[in-house]
Amino acid sequence: MSTTARHAKTSVLDVVYEDSGPASGVPVLLMHGWPYGPRVYDAVVPRLVAAGCRAIVPSLRGFGPTRFLADATPRSGQQAALGDDLRQLMDVLDIRRAVLVGYDWGGRAACVVAALWPERVRALVTGNGYNIQDIASSGRPAAAEQELRHWYQYYFHLERGRAGLTANRRDICRLLWRLWSPHWEFSEETFAQTAAAWDNPDFVDVTIQSYRHRYGNAPGDPALGPLEQALAAQPPITVPTIVLYGEANGVTPPMSDRHRRNFLDLVEERRIPRAGHNLPAEVPDDVADAVLALLQASA
Repeated sequence: MSTTARHAKTSVLDVVYEDSGPASGVPVLLMHGWPYGPRVYDAVVPRLVAAGCRAIVPSLRGFGPTRFLADATPRSGQQAALGDDLRQLMDVLDIRRAVLVGYDWGGRAACVVAALWPERVRALVTGNGYNIQDIASSGRPAAAEQELRHWYQYYFHLERGRAGLTANRRDICRLLWRLWSPHWEFSEETFAQTAAAWDNPDFVDVTIQSYRHRYGNAPGDPALGPLEQALAAQPPITVPTIVLYGEANGVTPPMSDRHRRNFLDLVEERRIPRAGHNLPAEVPDDVADAVLALLQASA
């Protein structure tokens, strides 16, 4: 399989992405989460390429070799930034319509594009459901066990958390991998390959802004204000969608009925035994199968 690392310049980023498969194939954009990286899709891409797809795996802002073009650009990790980065990447690559796949931060980017620009999305595979944040309701406390699972988010609200992530990012991320995917026996080589993506000079700033912004504790990028306002309405997603959920997910609860109603063309909700949060690395065949099922249904 031929995979090429390439650069694409959006209005604010030099996005580095991996491009595999025939240029004429159906484009499938595979969006990684936090704290992960492009390597999580290594076992998904060959299945898609074998089916004739063009598989594109970008490094998100703050990860890997992707860089901001200007020092003055806010190092924001807010949901509007992630979604706009994906839309702009599609523009630069002249991809008018694609299948979007993602979970965690990448699932948020995919859901944002599917909700705000549905004409650009052929189908959606989203890990854990409707990933658009309801920031206006973020002050409402969750159940005690869920609050415990979000300890790292509250930690990042403190300057102590920023210092901790700066000094101990590998220890923190390794712990989260284990807590979120208790049955995933990843190797040291697997961890090291992805951990290299966190050496990006903007990783800490983008991470801290993301977790503070979603609770209303940090300002957003003013340029993204109109998009955040549109997302505040919790817009529906109208494209054909398969939702994947790992039943051993240690951080994200199953999709609520309220969020389920945000999918107006929910083809299927698949719950995967023993899988945790990092679906493409843990159950790559399930992720690839969902993409191929949607392509077959929409052929």
